Amino acid sequence: MPRPSPEDITPTLIHDITVTGLSMTPATPVSSASAGDQPPGYKVPSVEAWIANHVEGLTPPLTWTRLTGGHSNLTFLIEDARGNRAVIRRPPLGELLPKAHDMGREWALIKALGPTAVPVPRALGFCEDTSVTGAAFYLMSVIDGQPLYTAQDTLRLAPLDKREQIAHSFVDVLADLHSIEPDAVGLSDLGKKDDYIGRQLKAWYRSWNASIEPASLDDPRAHSLEQFLRANVPEQGPARIVHGDYGLHNCLIGPQGTVAAVVDWEISTLGDPLADLAYALNWFPDPSDTEPWVGADSPTTVPGFPGRHALARRYGERTGRDLSKLDYYVAFNRWKTAAIVHGVYARYMEGKKSSEGIDLDTMRSRILLALTQSEQAVERLLSA
Repeated sequence: MPRPSPEDITPTLIHDITVTGLSMTPATPVSSASAGDQPPGYKVPSVEAWIANHVEGLTPPLTWTRLTGGHSNLTFLIEDARGNRAVIRRPPLGELLPKAHDMGREWALIKALGPTAVPVPRALGFCEDTSVTGAAFYLMSVIDGQPLYTAQDTLRLAPLDKREQIAHSFVDVLADLHSIEPDAVGLSDLGKKDDYIGRQLKAWYRSWNASIEPASLDDPRAHSLEQFLRANVPEQGPARIVHGDYGLHNCLIGPQGTVAAVVDWEISTLGDPLADLAYALNWFPDPSDTEPWVGADSPTTVPGFPGRHALARRYGERTGRDLSKLDYYVAFNRWKTAAIVHGVYARYMEGKKSSEGIDLDTMRSRILLALTQSEQAVERLLSA
């Protein structure tokens, strides 16, 4: 029986988990011995008792340090008196849909991929007994690496002479992920194997339509593009593991300028690997661009990165896949981006999320730009 796929989750809640990233940069330490300052979401005595019984190499009491990134998931660095460390992660507090912030999915992925060529943190322990601390949680190893969220992060963390290597490692890791047979690593039940694009189109078109009224925004291109994409879905080859949010923000870049680990697997499923590739390439501008391709503060806007066309060729050479219809997947991903941001925008406009510090005009512009880029990809596809 396949696990429920991420597209079976109500899309309005997925919005909170599609832009995540996990930094190993510590924030403020919280000692377990400090009775008045406990880490939110964790009953420290019961969690540490569980760790003592189930995780080798960690001896409570532990010092808890909140990690930046990880979005709303509650992620801490924990360390014992001997200096042994791990990362612990659980869903946010509050009412959640059953399969949102799926720690079991993340755990299954890093455990299964541990012995493969895809770099992931080492899986240390998973607790699905919610009586321990109110939610499932898991522990993984600490990785010496940092994600790249912004151009400033790249300038600070990625020397110019390492950026090409980072990009090559980035696309090589994705190619290696897409070369894994899910059944061979015990992930045959990660999701439905067929009609990945069709299911995504259905879920995100439903999201767009549901968000029209609260967003006070509709665009006829959202509907015409959905019709084109639905009518022209390429034949899907064998299903592969798709990360779903593969970008430099979800890769920990190590000191050597390579991907030390891929993180945030909670919306991963089985599907069409070329959709995953197009999403990843959308982070990279190209010398052939006649207008901005990514946001001005994207980590790839600084000099030193190869363009997305060169990275696509590298992926094709490594995997042997036919990329002649890659622009279809670019169009799909840009359309999907418009639907995702549209849903987030609707929640701000409706007052369900605080818009303090949020530039709603820029967010609205992003929706329209994504639709324009989807249209342009369709035009390239039809003229090829």
